Amino acid sequence: MCGFSGFLNFNPNWGDPLTLLQQMGDQLTHRGPDDSGVWFDNNCGVGLSHRRLSIIDLSAQGHQPMSSTSGRFVIAYNGEIYNHQELKKQLLQAGVIFRGGSDTEVLLAAIESWGIKQTLQRCIGMFAFSLWDKREQTLSLVRDRMGEKPLYYGWQGKGAKRTFLFASELKSLRQHSAWQGGIERDALANLLRYNYIPAPLTIHPGIFKLRPGYLLQLKKNDNGDWSEREECWWSLQEVAQQARKNPFTGSRADAVDHLDKLLHDSIQGQSLADVPLGAFLSGGVDSSSVAAVMQAISNHPIKSFTIGFENSAYDESGNARAVANHLGSDHHEWIVTADDALSLIPQLPTYYDEPFADVSQIPTLLVSALAKQNVTVALSGDGGDELFAGYNRHQWAPKLLHKMQVFPEMIRKALAVLIESASPSGWDSFFKIIDPLLPQQLRVRHPGEKIHKIAMLLKQSGERELYAMLVRIWPDPIPLLSGDSYDLVDGHKALWNLGDNFTERMMLLDTATYLPDDILTKVDRAAMSHSLETRVPLLDHRIVEFATQLPLSMKIHQGTGKWILRELLDRYVPRNLIERPKSGFGIPVGEWLKGPLQEWAEDLLSEQKLKDGGYFDVKQVRKVWEQHSSGKKNQQYQLWSVLMFQAWLDSN
Repeated sequence: MCGFSGFLNFNPNWGDPLTLLQQMGDQLTHRGPDDSGVWFDNNCGVGLSHRRLSIIDLSAQGHQPMSSTSGRFVIAYNGEIYNHQELKKQLLQAGVIFRGGSDTEVLLAAIESWGIKQTLQRCIGMFAFSLWDKREQTLSLVRDRMGEKPLYYGWQGKGAKRTFLFASELKSLRQHSAWQGGIERDALANLLRYNYIPAPLTIHPGIFKLRPGYLLQLKKNDNGDWSEREECWWSLQEVAQQARKNPFTGSRADAVDHLDKLLHDSIQGQSLADVPLGAFLSGGVDSSSVAAVMQAISNHPIKSFTIGFENSAYDESGNARAVANHLGSDHHEWIVTADDALSLIPQLPTYYDEPFADVSQIPTLLVSALAKQNVTVALSGDGGDELFAGYNRHQWAPKLLHKMQVFPEMIRKALAVLIESASPSGWDSFFKIIDPLLPQQLRVRHPGEKIHKIAMLLKQSGERELYAMLVRIWPDPIPLLSGDSYDLVDGHKALWNLGDNFTERMMLLDTATYLPDDILTKVDRAAMSHSLETRVPLLDHRIVEFATQLPLSMKIHQGTGKWILRELLDRYVPRNLIERPKSGFGIPVGEWLKGPLQEWAEDLLSEQKLKDGGYFDVKQVRKVWEQHSSGKKNQQYQLWSVLMFQAWLDSN
């Protein structure tokens, strides 16, 4: 794993270009502490900077930026091409000569032999890269199919000082002399709505995220200007369209067998490394499936990692330990204290580079720190929920909508008012009394909060409205600030319409939005802050394409999601070690905001600081903060997005 940055249109007034590139690269040292390099073409004003985390071919032959054998191409690359040895064999047969064993050199040779688009279609992996074509005077920026690796870009400055910047992280761009900064208010509105900023927006005006599966090319014209062309080289929408035409028609047993083979192939490829390798293990279905198959193909105990909390309500380390004991992995466990977690919070704006408010960022940082003590690469189980209907809403939202539509809208709204007449804390007290009488699947954290959310859902009239409400944190952030917010469904209408039912539509949208912009962003930044590479076997595009072909009945069976993954896992781990209500990767942040974090939060949410920032309605924010700090209503998720922005603003 690595980091890179660069620019087009160098202005001599900025000083030495190599020094500037070095400064940009130094901001990415955490992504690549093992080596650094810069390259500049004085004739075209094009520069590339690279930081290397050595994973495959640890020698100097893997140094970047790297030039192709002919000298035509120069690349700065972040990622792994898992099938690079197979591609290398094909290229060797065609007479290509290699200097070393890195996948970077294979990628360059493939582009020179087959062209960039054909090469991308042949690659199995995760990657983002910048490629300069000296002959065609063209810069190409590329991002992998699922968005595992980040890439930011945009024009800054005006007139002769106008330059095009790109990098793995925003902090690198901020080092450039042409950097303008500023706050994109539409992006801020989206942060409040979703706890992340959906691509292609970023927090800065004029700076964008390259979308997963996209290729952006800038070509220099005869008059010296740059033309831009963006195209999609791999599309989830096209995959879903093909799945409709060619659905999986085999038996349930055939489906499990095929997924087992695909996951074996994926993990076999992703286990390739010249450094120590392990796996995150939460004890849930997804991470256990990855760890189980990883152990099955290994000739020695794999290293597995989990964290737990002193607060038993959030501690699931025992589940992971039980799975690890069954698999025989070399298991590493860290029971973190509140102080361990709290010490990370002031550093979050640095780690996440733009405001990011998924609270599971904290445990993800902690488990990454634990893993880095023992390995340089860790496999994760991300992607299973999106591909195989693992989120609770995938199962109960269609049922809820069906039941809701039996009753007139007037009655539903009256019921919502009745539910909201008791505070969330009042509902929590009620559920404490009846908890011993409830079946396990109905015992949930913060029941009052969830019941109030049901009340909000009762007010919705259709699938789009219901889904929009389910994925929002602030139902409507507009009263809180000026700016517009992006509706996920409106931004992906064609993809939404491809789903044959409500659940499939939700899964497709989750895969296209929440997965790359929240989950994968969270994992990448957390891991790379510790110079740890993460790999995601379930997001191998062959598995993604197979998952879209499966009927819903092989994902949800008898009211339980991820049926096919559970059936696969049964081959390796007893079901009694896995079966439990889904809880997510949670922490008691709501309690902390009323306790050890109260002073920190009060400072960031003070009337003066909110006024000085000028982005929020002070009265609205203060009202929500007082509701939470007084214990009247749990507003932890809404507050966290505001706090993460305020903290980020303080540090930038």
